Amino acid sequence: MIDNFSAALRLVKPAMCSEHGVVVAQHRRAAEVGAAVLARGGDAVDASIATSFALGVLEPWMSGIGGGGAMVLYRAAQRRICVIDFGMRAPASLEPDDYPLSGRGVASDLFPWAHVVDDRNVHGPLAVAVPGTVDGMRIAHERFARLPWAELVAPAVDLADAGLLVDWFTTEGIASAAVDLRRYQASAQAFLVDGLPPTPAWSARTQVRLPQGGLARTLERLAAAGARDFYEGDLARTIAGEMQAAGGRLTPADLAAYRAREVDPLIVPYRHARVFATPELTAGPTLARTLRTLAQQLTPAAAPDAAAYAAYAHALQEAYAFRLHTMGDIDGGRAPGCTTHFCVVDRDGNMAAVTQTLLSLFGSRFMLPESGVLMNNGIMWFDPEPGRANSLAPGKRCLTNYCPIIVESGDTRFALGASGGRRILPAVTQLLSFLCDYGMSLNDAFHLPRIDASEGRLLIGDAALPEAVHAALSAQFEYVRMRRQSLPFKFACPSAVLRSASRNWAASEPGSPWADAIASGPAVQPDA
Repeated sequence: MIDNFSAALRLVKPAMCSEHGVVVAQHRRAAEVGAAVLARGGDAVDASIATSFALGVLEPWMSGIGGGGAMVLYRAAQRRICVIDFGMRAPASLEPDDYPLSGRGVASDLFPWAHVVDDRNVHGPLAVAVPGTVDGMRIAHERFARLPWAELVAPAVDLADAGLLVDWFTTEGIASAAVDLRRYQASAQAFLVDGLPPTPAWSARTQVRLPQGGLARTLERLAAAGARDFYEGDLARTIAGEMQAAGGRLTPADLAAYRAREVDPLIVPYRHARVFATPELTAGPTLARTLRTLAQQLTPAAAPDAAAYAAYAHALQEAYAFRLHTMGDIDGGRAPGCTTHFCVVDRDGNMAAVTQTLLSLFGSRFMLPESGVLMNNGIMWFDPEPGRANSLAPGKRCLTNYCPIIVESGDTRFALGASGGRRILPAVTQLLSFLCDYGMSLNDAFHLPRIDASEGRLLIGDAALPEAVHAALSAQFEYVRMRRQSLPFKFACPSAVLRSASRNWAASEPGSPWADAIASGPAVQPDA
């Protein structure tokens, strides 16, 4: 392993415990928004809606109202689990002829599809699929929320009015997509300074912020007019007009026809536990196949050993190969996925595991100039070559990698998920196993080294794994070591909440400088 990093560096972020509700998100201030909603009497769904909109402002390159996703909800009073699917879909007006193959190798972004002329399926207005996040939050609000819609959107309006705070992590995120952001005037104006990534202030007395006035006014309208205005009202007409003026295919009819769905979860028995996952065109079915293999091949000992990590690798690689041939996904991992995950548990035990995404980092890199919405590049999920399981077609639902889950194991229940594109499934699988097969605490599970098996035959091992594990995996797989760090997240960016008796626990990825868990009341010492 050749790199520039300190071999002595260790990333530690203790799990927190509270008898109150807890929100854990990829941005601390978004978790604070959700926890404040819980403190005002909202339940896990109210906090999820507020956190969702806040995250779209605070880390706009990861998710937002221009994207989609899914949530898994546990309703304690009914002892019921359901899934709200707000995934993206291709516009009904999509024309496959808009994406001619160039014959120049593979695409420049996440998936090595055949290269399309001008990368039209990767960035720009033709890369945009119909967004679903706003309608997903609408369904959740109508079915389960306690607090008014406008009250839950309001914190995001305030955050957008304040502008995007620039720190080193902001700079890194923007710099990684600056070449494409410069192609689109509104995107360049929103995220770049004189055509370059912004840099944080050196003085402790000053701040650098990027204005988000257009997004603030859009969210303000959304708070006042309701969610369907995004699809059928003034906002819908503005969004569709901006898209068409830029050469995109998204129409008012595409937006009006969109509906998020409440569906039954995929239920996966795993030893003494039951896993409730997202069904259909998500990573849920691939997780189910992985767990079926693990149940046969993994024999838990006192702690995960070399045999356990080899079992994880074999199960994940086999499941990914099956997914490739039956669901249309493809070996990849060329660039970071643009996704965020958060979890909520309230004082009554209601839970939410929510993953939302723009697909690539900054999605299509195309920001709507008037409404200030950064749009997804969901068309990148489709294979541009015709005649395949996942080929481009009008109105088609996108095949996704997200995998939010809720797990019941004895008298313990936990919600878990991650961001990171194809790296999500390996992280979720291993953390689930650490908790269920080895009885680990949330704190120990999140600090244990993991592997990644999402890059075809190549297996990546955390450099902190014991030498015996490295040796065993090197003997069986094409294998490299990498350090667990903030960028890039080679082992995904997971978060989880866990409830046992009346206590709620939460943990976030130690390598993420923004991710945090916030309680709606005092935290407690675990042994108190």
